Amino acid sequence: MDAPVRSVISPGRYVQGPGAIARLGEYLSAIGQTPLVVADDVVWGFVGHDVEASLTRAGMTATRETFHGIPSAGEIDRLTAVIRNTGADVAVAVGGGSTIDAVKASGYLAGIRWVSVPTVASTDAPTSALAVVYTDEGVFEEYRFFPRNPDLVLVDSQLVANAPATFLAAGVGDALATWLEARATAASGSLTMAGGTATLTGTALARLSWDVLWENALMAMDAARDHVVTPALEKVIEANTLLSGLGFESGGLAAAHAVHNGLTAAPQTHGLAHGQKVNIGSITQLVLEGAPSAEIEDFIEFTTRVGLPTTLTEIGLRPEDTEEIRAVARAATVEGETIHSMPFAVRAEDVAAALTSIERLGRRVRERAGLPEPQPYRHAH
Repeated sequence: MDAPVRSVISPGRYVQGPGAIARLGEYLSAIGQTPLVVADDVVWGFVGHDVEASLTRAGMTATRETFHGIPSAGEIDRLTAVIRNTGADVAVAVGGGSTIDAVKASGYLAGIRWVSVPTVASTDAPTSALAVVYTDEGVFEEYRFFPRNPDLVLVDSQLVANAPATFLAAGVGDALATWLEARATAASGSLTMAGGTATLTGTALARLSWDVLWENALMAMDAARDHVVTPALEKVIEANTLLSGLGFESGGLAAAHAVHNGLTAAPQTHGLAHGQKVNIGSITQLVLEGAPSAEIEDFIEFTTRVGLPTTLTEIGLRPEDTEEIRAVARAATVEGETIHSMPFAVRAEDVAAALTSIERLGRRVRERAGLPEPQPYRHAH
């Protein structure tokens, strides 16, 4: 048996700043000449003109394809066929994490290069060499891994500021989990998504993401609500996108994301952002670890102030929904799930108990901190 190796992977180039979208063509011209730009109709409505103008200045024509909403196997195969039919040599994802994951997967299948242009800072998907694939109903199905990361990640921080602040909050929820999971992975010596054990680099970047967010997230949320770019917002965009992306991939995933994946099995949670469900996973992981009560309570208070769910009520569940919670726990602990990177064995029964317990815990912390009562979430469909 070969000795384990340590590995860190990253995108070819990361670009961030207000107005960066105007330079997309400049950076893209070094990667390909016949791009296929994939975006949903909402995103294209507010950024399509800028994308087309930038590519025109670089001497390229923007061929645009509509993304249909869920990175399912069927949608990925459809986009792969479009890439082949258009003869594109680079696929450009413009939008959120779902669009980006679908483009990474289809670009890989079509044998071309791919680029991420996130218009929100809601997940760490833009930088990674993997895609999260769901069923057509939005239930987690699998991770797909690719031999390389995107060649370019370009983030226009003014576009991020213009988006609803709830997207930024979701990104904070996703990114805060990075350190919690990286430290658990380092303790267990488990493999990371980069194909080896954790590097000092991956773990340090995960910790840096955590530190940046605790220092800047509340001020960044204020800036996002006012749709302005401030130094705090720039730092949080980088933490949500680059630091968290490198940190999760080369530092490791553990219980928080496994619980997120399990939650997709509960229809009541559909419609929630990835990072909202990850935040519930982070609290569940802290409970599973038996973390100091002050650490758990501080995390709940802070993420409530950011605008993230910290109770079952806010993700459409109740403690008495025992069958749904058991189903979530079973899905979170299937063979191969990242929960098995925890430095101790975790059973479905453990997850169910920890998940059930956060309702009273969250309510108690919020009441003590003078924070509002949790509002019930109901999926529109």
